[in-house]
Amino acid sequence: MNRIQNVFKNNTANEKLMSLFITAGYPDLDSTVDLILGFEKNGADIIELGMPFSDPLADGPTIQYSSDIAIQNGITMDKIFGIVKEVRKQSEIPIILMGYMNPVLRYGIVRFTEKASEAGVDGLIIPDIPLEENGIIKEHASNNSLDIIHLVAPNTSDARMKLADENSQGFVYCVSVTGVTGARDGEEVSNSVNRFIQRVKANITKNPVMVGFGIKSHKDAQNIASNADGFIVGSALIDTIKKHYPNEGWQSELFSFIHTLKFGN
Repeated sequence: MNRIQNVFKNNTANEKLMSLFITAGYPDLDSTVDLILGFEKNGADIIELGMPFSDPLADGPTIQYSSDIAIQNGITMDKIFGIVKEVRKQSEIPIILMGYMNPVLRYGIVRFTEKASEAGVDGLIIPDIPLEENGIIKEHASNNSLDIIHLVAPNTSDARMKLADENSQGFVYCVSVTGVTGARDGEEVSNSVNRFIQRVKANITKNPVMVGFGIKSHKDAQNIASNADGFIVGSALIDTIKKHYPNEGWQSELFSFIHTLKFGN
């Protein structure tokens, strides 16, 4: 049982777990380790570390922007592994690499999965791998104790949800709305998400369920994740960084926002 599975098993208080996404190398190369450690101190249970790519097809303008800045900053796959190694010197928080297949293929699947595991990565979210082509990385990930987490959305059929559940480890990522990433009106999302999550719970029985896309406040998180195991926030964090960086105290503003996301105060 790896760190991702343990965090769900150890959630005996049945609190909503919080997974936070940050683009590696954004807003600068030196901040990512401190941000991850600060996220954990302020309530994060899982970290999703974005692997920047020049053509991020599932991402909205906010995360596209952060990826572009990170690439300009000189982020590389080896530097991402270095970030994880630095975090592991101080923390056992589960870390999932999230990104697209092109950079993985370019790096080499075998080399990528081995290096990720050696660095201390626990899982992978690669949205552009169809379930039917999961075999391209599944065995290599499994050999290196990396969970593969698949996504389902409101337009995913019941049969395909079951397939995603069978092929996922750790949890299943429920995209609360169709479309790209980005903070939306919380009420707009929560009104439609309950019907979706009811269907998810009927079809996904092996794995925990985390809900993402459209969460930007504690109220959003509690409403949208009310029938799930937890929630995922990404774009709202990038927006908060963008608003305050590089002003003095920008990290404190971000950590305060994160604490409120989780605890409501």
